Amino acid sequence: MEQRSGAYAHVDEMTWLAPLLRGVFEVHDVTVGAMNGMATRLRGRFLVSTERAYETLAPEFAARGRTLMFRREEGRDVMLGVYWVNRPKPNNNWLPVLLAVLTVVSVIVTYLLMYGMAELSWEGAQAGLGEAAQFALALVGILLAHEMGHYIVARRQGLAVTPPYLIPFPLSPFGTMGAVIRMKDIPANKRAMLLTGAAGPIAGLVIALPVVIAGLILSEVRPLPEVGTYMVEGNSLLYLSLKYLIHGEWLPSATHDVFMHPLAFAGWAGLLVTAFNLIPAGQLDGGHIAYALLGDKARYLTWGIIAALAALGVIWPGWWLWAALVFFFSRTQQEPLDTITPLRRGEIAIAIGLLIMLVLTFTPMPLRIVN
Repeated sequence: MEQRSGAYAHVDEMTWLAPLLRGVFEVHDVTVGAMNGMATRLRGRFLVSTERAYETLAPEFAARGRTLMFRREEGRDVMLGVYWVNRPKPNNNWLPVLLAVLTVVSVIVTYLLMYGMAELSWEGAQAGLGEAAQFALALVGILLAHEMGHYIVARRQGLAVTPPYLIPFPLSPFGTMGAVIRMKDIPANKRAMLLTGAAGPIAGLVIALPVVIAGLILSEVRPLPEVGTYMVEGNSLLYLSLKYLIHGEWLPSATHDVFMHPLAFAGWAGLLVTAFNLIPAGQLDGGHIAYALLGDKARYLTWGIIAALAALGVIWPGWWLWAALVFFFSRTQQEPLDTITPLRRGEIAIAIGLLIMLVLTFTPMPLRIVN
């Protein structure tokens, strides 16, 4: 066994590592002070499954002020003991509540101004307040379900995360830019990354589907206006099929369309948000799922997605903004601490199922104005 000195050579790492690694990892060489003096690197071969090895070793490394990472370099297994342990700060308890209230107000006001008021007046606002409230509560419920899916699964994986932060934005078509949670930990492995990323779209869809179905049942099919300007929502394969199953025809037709009940509009928006998040690129949920499935090769998929979104901008300019956002937030890809442990068959099935979900919910032209 070869040992090289570095910035932390005075620390005799092997006095505690040797007995800990016995029967778990066969050490071929050690570098103390790797990563510019920030880690101890051990190269060799795992003697047990990497999942079992990480569960065994990670707490011992943390107890000594080190974060354990597993990597594979040039066909060899590598363990890194980084001289750092993440200590997340406590969550802010009042900010999520304040943002939730502001978002509900923002969504209600936006709905009234854009869709619910025949005229800009106090009487018009009062008349449309009921519909606006239905839309706001349904949409916010879908967004919260999405983020709580992430939150609950992340906590089950032992990850520190913030509660959901709803984002009020009255200038958008829905009065909100959605919701986010912030990961304050690094996922242990690709399985944790996949399950945490997948939980949001699945939870959001579980709420959005009954909302959109109930809304479509309450919606009416009426003739399209012959004069004036109006907005038409786009069709995904799922939304188009639901309209056919409920109303018995493919809509919109040349002369008719479904005039959405507020619940239908909220459910449709929920499906749209699901598709946006499932785009397999960058820091989106789909990007984390793609990395868990493909590893480093996911970066090639990201470049393909950026090109595809730019091309789709020809039919809906909003995709150019999405292409720019994906490009900007794809410069770095979060990696789990253990990049070696593979996904199980069931987890691969979840990833494939989410890809199918993206195909079913993707809307090439979300909104269009008809004159």
